[in-house]
Amino acid sequence: MTQGNDHLSIFDSHCHLNFSEFNADRAQVLNQAARAGVSDICIPATKHAEWQPLISESEALSKEGPVNIVTALGLHPYFISDHYTDHLSVLDQLLKQSPAKVIAIGETGLDFFDRAITLQQIKVQTELFTGHVELACQHQLPLIIHSRKSHDQVLKVLRRFKPECGGIIHAFSGSEQQALEYIKLGFKLGFGGGITYPRATKTRHLATTLPINSIVLETDAPDMPLNGYQGKRNEPERVKLVAECLAELRCISLMEVAKATSQNCRALFRL
Repeated sequence: MTQGNDHLSIFDSHCHLNFSEFNADRAQVLNQAARAGVSDICIPATKHAEWQPLISESEALSKEGPVNIVTALGLHPYFISDHYTDHLSVLDQLLKQSPAKVIAIGETGLDFFDRAITLQQIKVQTELFTGHVELACQHQLPLIIHSRKSHDQVLKVLRRFKPECGGIIHAFSGSEQQALEYIKLGFKLGFGGGITYPRATKTRHLATTLPINSIVLETDAPDMPLNGYQGKRNEPERVKLVAECLAELRCISLMEVAKATSQNCRALFRL
């Protein structure tokens, strides 16, 4: 049963609201999210071309809309062919200007999911990811990290640099040992629609048993649909359904989940 939204404040820590899938009805999507109890959304960039528009649009959306929008700037490993090393210099210069709504570096990381990945592609991904981590250390900002089939390699880089501000491991689906290693390094673990699938036993177990102060919620909208919404565009309002699922798994109230996970985001992003 869906619980009421009185004083509910949920932080969607990862939502690509800037993607073209939302061009036709972005304002309506935000209004629906607000009605579901969503108070804040973090939009992480995936490509250099998104950076300047995101900075401008996040300010406008926050002023005009019912939800506070913050952003992260980075280069997603999936789009490696769109990235150049000098993009990191551009990012450095942008961060020196300290745009108010830019609260993290990301989406960055390593994606070794493709079995046909070459050694050169691994090398380029690792160099770019390492550059992001170095910038996070220089600018004292948290990271938003994408990791597929690469947790050990991501951890190796993080142990080397030990970024003080930590960050979020987006859509975490690694092992308990890897989860604890990330937590030890000051990172939060992002859980989204994946935990709504009964077959996702390992991820649901971790979402149930890891410390609540190490967990943040996310949708990854328009991607990562929840159970029952396969084939449909994911939306930020459904972070409430993720919160309800986590509350059920942990046998605590929706309000407790919303409060704890949102506080985790606000502390991490220094809001």
